[in-house]
Amino acid sequence: METMTGFITAINDLVWGPPMLVAILGTGLYLQLRLKFMPITKIVAGFAMVWRGRKAVPDAPGEITPYAALMTALAATVGTGNIAGVATAIAVGGPGAMFWMWMTALVGMATKYAEVVLAVHYRETDDRGEQIGGPMYAIKNGLGRHWRWLGTAFAIFGGLAGFGIGNMVQSNSIAGALDSAFGVNPWVSGVIMAACTGFVLLGGVKRIGAVAEKLVPFMCVGYIVASLIVLGIYAEQIPAALVLIVDSAFNPVAATGGFAGAAVMMAIRYGVARGIFSNEAGLGTAGIAQAAGQTKNPVESGLIGMMGTFIDTIIVCTMTGLVLIVTGVWNSGLKGAALSAAGFDAAFQGFGGQFLALAITVFAFTTILGWAYYGEKCWEYLVGTAVEVPYRVLWTVFVLVGAVTQLDFVWLVADTLNAFMALPNLVSLLLLAPVVVRLSQEYWAKQERARQAALAAARSKA
Repeated sequence: METMTGFITAINDLVWGPPMLVAILGTGLYLQLRLKFMPITKIVAGFAMVWRGRKAVPDAPGEITPYAALMTALAATVGTGNIAGVATAIAVGGPGAMFWMWMTALVGMATKYAEVVLAVHYRETDDRGEQIGGPMYAIKNGLGRHWRWLGTAFAIFGGLAGFGIGNMVQSNSIAGALDSAFGVNPWVSGVIMAACTGFVLLGGVKRIGAVAEKLVPFMCVGYIVASLIVLGIYAEQIPAALVLIVDSAFNPVAATGGFAGAAVMMAIRYGVARGIFSNEAGLGTAGIAQAAGQTKNPVESGLIGMMGTFIDTIIVCTMTGLVLIVTGVWNSGLKGAALSAAGFDAAFQGFGGQFLALAITVFAFTTILGWAYYGEKCWEYLVGTAVEVPYRVLWTVFVLVGAVTQLDFVWLVADTLNAFMALPNLVSLLLLAPVVVRLSQEYWAKQERARQAALAAARSKA
């Protein structure tokens, strides 16, 4: 086992090394340039589209509202990475890691936008009449039969990675948090989680979307409010914290307290890596969820989808980072969830650990639901809709297994498979970028014509 662990570790270090981070960031920057930074300039329009997406789109193909599709995608991305991942990035890379997480999110918005546009544009209807899409279908229908092997590779990596990163790792985090904070036996939390997961999955994407619509806004708003309370208590430290973040992004940070010090490259590496881990821009997963959303235009789905990256990283991750820095715990020597707990405990003395345990529970559980849908669609692409029932049963069983077992090796393998997912997706994004640009230009030209017609009509009435 040690030999196998060492081998997988070496592969993991390679696939998540600087070349992969440069590839993901480079693809996002390339798409931003091709789109003339439209994903950034249209942030307000994106939020407006999310708001309008709460209602069903008449006569549009899709199983759930665009808003529910976004919440399903956010369910998978807003998770332990927003809590433990941000804390680890700052603990190792210094406060400057937060700045590079922001940069990752801004270029990642273009990546996520393109992923969703392609997923919806090239989606198919399965034998049950449901809309399905994602990188595998974009590759298959956009690049042609000679590239189908690449779509198959994505589906295999995604279908396997989900059981680790989206299932067992998450249930293990929940069981550990509830055990340490409240003394709940992992078997008890595992059985309850498995029962809840099975109940939701029985209803398919419609029930997942319905649960995500209610749970994701609740958990995001609750976490943001709690963070704002902490920031309110330490309000005088916020300006200095922002200066420290920007300064540390470009200058080495000396050792202080329990912090070992960090070079600029450490800040960049951990900020980018944890940002990607949190918002999944570049992995292609969001397109799988958004392809089920009701829409008549893939660009509108793309605008909604890219807001997932903004909400996940620019808003939720920033809350965690600022809490750690303003409370002064970032250089305590702690890492991961323990560091985040210390930050909230500084304001909610005696309750920080319990609050964070509850936050991790809700965040991780929604990740289990979101990734359940991703994995199911990957396996459906490979073997057809007959996989639905056995997959959901197996997924539910693995939730229980993850809660009661040690998962260091599983985490390592799943993290490596995540990188392998990114490779086919990045290739398709680069090759199909002209399609994304064309669809975007056609959409905004149509919007401008409609605006001009409305103005002309208004003037004629006057």
